[in-house]
Amino acid sequence: MNIPQELRYTKDHEWIKMIDDEHAYIGITDFAQSELGDIVFVDIATEGQTLEAETVFGTVEAVKTVSDLYLPVAGTVEEVNPVLNKQPELINSDPYGEGWMVKIKLSNAGDVNNLLDAEAYNKLVG
Repeated sequence: MNIPQELRYTKDHEWIKMIDDEHAYIGITDFAQSELGDIVFVDIATEGQTLEAETVFGTVEAVKTVSDLYLPVAGTVEEVNPVLNKQPELINSDPYGEGWMVKIKLSNAGDVNNLLDAEAYNKLVG
């Protein structure tokens, strides 16, 4: 299982990657996509909205289930990955790269420090 060291994680299996001091990409982890199975649809209709941490920002549909997506930190959803409309399977093949889900502007960048680091996330799923 791939757990990149430079990312932060949630107990709900989302990851966050800082782009700069106030922007980040968010997606689901390799563990989450493997548990879900083949992802066939992504529904994220929160672009432009400011949401609190742990708020549902969308859903991901796999062959066997639909799962909510939770924002790891408070912020404004600035962009939804447009490629996922036509290629949701990128979440399965490249969850930490081309399979990112949203780009946000964080309300407080320091909140990222309260999330799990790679070692703690590995213990959670290991």
